[in-house]
Amino acid sequence: MALPQLSPHPPVLSGLLQPGRNCWRIEHAQRFAMLVDADAYFRAVRAAILNARHSVFILSWDIDSRTRLIPGGANDGYPDGLGDFLHQVVATRPSLRAYVLNWDFAMLYALEREWLPVYKLEWRTHSRLSFRMDAKHPIGGSHHQKIVVIDDSVAFVGGLDITKARWDTSEHACHAPLRRDSDGKPHAPFHDVQAMVDGDAACALGELARTRWQRACGETPVVVSRTEHDPWPQHVVPDLEDIDVAISRTEPEYEGQHGVHEIRQLHLDAIASARRHLFFENQYFTSGTIADALATRLKEPKGPEVLVISPQTQSGWLEQATMGVLRARIHKKLKDADRHERYRMYCPHIPGLKDQCLNVHSKVFAVDDELFSVGSANLSSRSMALDTECNITIEARGDPRIQAAISRLRSRLLAEHLDTAPEAVEAEMHKQDSLHRTVLALQTSERSLRVMDATTTPELDALIPEQALFDPEKPIDPDELVSQFLPNEARKPVPRRLVGLGLFAIGLALLAVAWRWTPLREWANLDALVAFARNLEDLPFTPLAVVVCYVLAGLVMVPVTLLIAVTGIVFGPLTGSLYAIGGTLLSATVAYGIGQWLGRDTVQRVLGTRINKLSKRIAKRGIVAMVIIRMLPVAPFTVVNVVAGASHISLRDYLIGTFLGMLPGIIMTVTFVHHLAEAIRNPTPGTVAILVGVALSIIAVALGLQKLLTRRENRTA
Repeated sequence: MALPQLSPHPPVLSGLLQPGRNCWRIEHAQRFAMLVDADAYFRAVRAAILNARHSVFILSWDIDSRTRLIPGGANDGYPDGLGDFLHQVVATRPSLRAYVLNWDFAMLYALEREWLPVYKLEWRTHSRLSFRMDAKHPIGGSHHQKIVVIDDSVAFVGGLDITKARWDTSEHACHAPLRRDSDGKPHAPFHDVQAMVDGDAACALGELARTRWQRACGETPVVVSRTEHDPWPQHVVPDLEDIDVAISRTEPEYEGQHGVHEIRQLHLDAIASARRHLFFENQYFTSGTIADALATRLKEPKGPEVLVISPQTQSGWLEQATMGVLRARIHKKLKDADRHERYRMYCPHIPGLKDQCLNVHSKVFAVDDELFSVGSANLSSRSMALDTECNITIEARGDPRIQAAISRLRSRLLAEHLDTAPEAVEAEMHKQDSLHRTVLALQTSERSLRVMDATTTPELDALIPEQALFDPEKPIDPDELVSQFLPNEARKPVPRRLVGLGLFAIGLALLAVAWRWTPLREWANLDALVAFARNLEDLPFTPLAVVVCYVLAGLVMVPVTLLIAVTGIVFGPLTGSLYAIGGTLLSATVAYGIGQWLGRDTVQRVLGTRINKLSKRIAKRGIVAMVIIRMLPVAPFTVVNVVAGASHISLRDYLIGTFLGMLPGIIMTVTFVHHLAEAIRNPTPGTVAILVGVALSIIAVALGLQKLLTRRENRTA
């Protein structure tokens, strides 16, 4: 009897990945590669775009047209900057169309991003290079996918945007001369991961990109007929060949469309399936749903190890005071559940970094040697429900070839942080059969992984509300959001104030015309204001006239610092200080009343959504917030006053905070300008010496106050 033919691979077992549950589709790829850090990714994506013949799709959370994909110079005959590079490639390929879709970001990020991206990537580039901003998302959400698709034949998915402050090598050296942002300023070391696939998997990602484009723009992109042309960069060696790839998404409920939560289900199913160990490398760790699933496994007598690699500190004071606090709460919860000492959080340590840490921005996880996932989704509630995300996942299903590849991929990431070779990690894992013992055994270099105890201060923990506000699990209801910050009696109906708002807008327009075409601009300068103020000295009601002038000048947005300086020059340090204090308080009160009358909704419409943060800070911290805002101005004087009126800070707290915050600056300004005027009028050694002494004293006091208040603001904001 003939023996049965042996299969070249063991039979494929029923797997965890299921379309319609935890993934959108499972498609075949001839090649799969993991690109670690932006140097590898940027080189690969530039080479793939150079190989493009028909279409390029770029979906991003942020993009910067000035980004140099190869900072040392590409030397391939095309410009180095991303915008000029895309323009030139499209211009020299008549059959090529490029589509760039960027999140239409919240104003909170405006100062961190490139100005006028539409002008730079749409108006100034070739007509076959289309750039759009995608605002089709619910309030509080963002488009967070980072996908590039070339000719529907090669695709990149992961955590990296092609923007500033991303480029780095896996060395993450403290002083890397090429690691600079688009403005030429050096930035901190940055770690991230992108995956690269081809075949049917890339074609499916092209379909996803077209759907996003059509939904955002109402335009149908060109559909490409796949050819034998292969845009895969020759220098990229695949980590796996002949592999099935699952594509999982997060899409929020929006405009009648049902939400898609495949990535959340993927994480939950993966956590439930783990037998030996769970490996996570992620920028954030704040999802209560994920934490609950991990806590359940940690309580089991024979549950898996859980290893989380996270940045030592979150980026910037705002993230530290929000996502950092939420991470500390999750960490404490898991430590409390870790009855068998199987949970550790680590941060990469790079010796020589001062006041910085390696920014771990990647979104990767692995389950045993069975599952490996790379994408854009953070371990946060918003990535599971509110933002658009995309992950791609490979599963072994019992195939030793794929199991070995998954083990190698995880070992490459650990080896980078442990400053060793992937083979050393593989050997130690085989010996120890434990992620934690492997890390412990390989902590032989100054550059290594260190156990981290994510904590926060009791003050911040008490100040920051539950995660629903900063890391929501569902689209935000605008009415519900307003109700959290504004009592019913403080909400002014917008419709009945439209007439007043219209008149206010007309008045501002007329003021702008007058400033441009009349002598008003010449009148509102230092010399003219000094001359005008001197005329007030002879009036019997000088104090009243001065404070009224402060009110009128404030309404037309004359800088309050200029008014204070004029007061000091004309009336001297003592009288000038009294007039300036009285004038600023009365001007602040009037503008506060205007803001209170207009109401929160109207003020937001006039000044934009960026005032939300300022309004919340004022309302939450009261007198303390007003003192800090007055000493460290975050917006023009009149704008702060109107916003304060629209928030529900009491007039008493508002005036006390304004008085305490403005008083030091008024006294310093009036004293300085008075002695400056004296030195100019009578330039003797004595008057000049007094002026220099006053100036040095003011500088010392100002620097001390700024340092003190900035530290306090970072602790309490």
